[in-house]
Amino acid sequence: MDFGLDTFGDVTVDSMARRLPYPEVLRNVVEQAVLADSVGIDAFAAGEHHRDDFAVSAPEIVLAAAAGRTERILLGSAVTVLSSDDPVRVFEKFATLDAVSRGRAEVQLGRGSFTESFPLYGLDLNDYEVLFNEKLDLFSRLLDEGPVSWEGTTRPAMRNVEVFPKTESGRLRTWIGVGGSPESVVRAARYRIPMMLAIIGGDPARFVPYADLYRRACTELESGELPIGVHSPGHVADTDKQAREELFPHFKVNRDRIGRERGWPPVTRAQYDEEVESGSLYVGSPQTVADKIARTAQALGIDRFDLKFSNGTLPHEKMLHSIELYGTEVVPRVRALLG
Repeated sequence: MDFGLDTFGDVTVDSMARRLPYPEVLRNVVEQAVLADSVGIDAFAAGEHHRDDFAVSAPEIVLAAAAGRTERILLGSAVTVLSSDDPVRVFEKFATLDAVSRGRAEVQLGRGSFTESFPLYGLDLNDYEVLFNEKLDLFSRLLDEGPVSWEGTTRPAMRNVEVFPKTESGRLRTWIGVGGSPESVVRAARYRIPMMLAIIGGDPARFVPYADLYRRACTELESGELPIGVHSPGHVADTDKQAREELFPHFKVNRDRIGRERGWPPVTRAQYDEEVESGSLYVGSPQTVADKIARTAQALGIDRFDLKFSNGTLPHEKMLHSIELYGTEVVPRVRALLG
């Protein structure tokens, strides 16, 4: 089983609760990737957003900067919003990242949990479904790295076109981010692309049927055995109490802002504690977080777990300590628990 870290490049605050400028946040993300590499974590991913509370709108650029300062860690997106991008350009950018990182690139394709990129790029949200479906279909053909012929409604047709650069391995490492609809699960299996389940609330065990469906679909579609991953938020500190107290105010700022946009009530401390104890917030000491990851891994039979370590305005220094504990203490304990 592999272990990763995910960030959206959340705009953080300093020790005086002052908001950091975007350039500093982006440099901090690169520093976080360098630390993750040094403590033995398998993968580091940056997600794409186009709003003022996140700094990463071009993850492949941030990852390329990290590639020059790391040696072994996989570098990917979480996610690349394929619906509002061009599949050919996405392939070209990540194939280039794969070259400069000596084969360490991976791309995670998804719809994204926010829709700001659609009006930004002049796209109609009424085309939400067809944009993703057609662009995923084209991208899946690009992965074979041969001549491509494709026709759809969202971009000009391609007739026996080759796309460059090619990767050294012959196939770009790719995941599909899935939020939990059966249709999305089956689609990932149909395109023979590994599935990353975004589990951000509630008991992780409720996603067992989706993992089972994916395996069954892979068998029936003769897609072979493909990896399943889980992405969930969390924070690691020296003690359970420290981790909970450090994260809560920053978690609340982030959740309440999104809640105001989507009509949710403000999150309470009781709801937060419940999510930590029995939901999908992996918050606590190294042993507590390791125990919870191991339970999720055993329940779903996953091949990878990615901890989203950035949470709202949580300061950079707290995230660095969380990364260090995750790599040096949490991951070895999970591996020991799983045998």
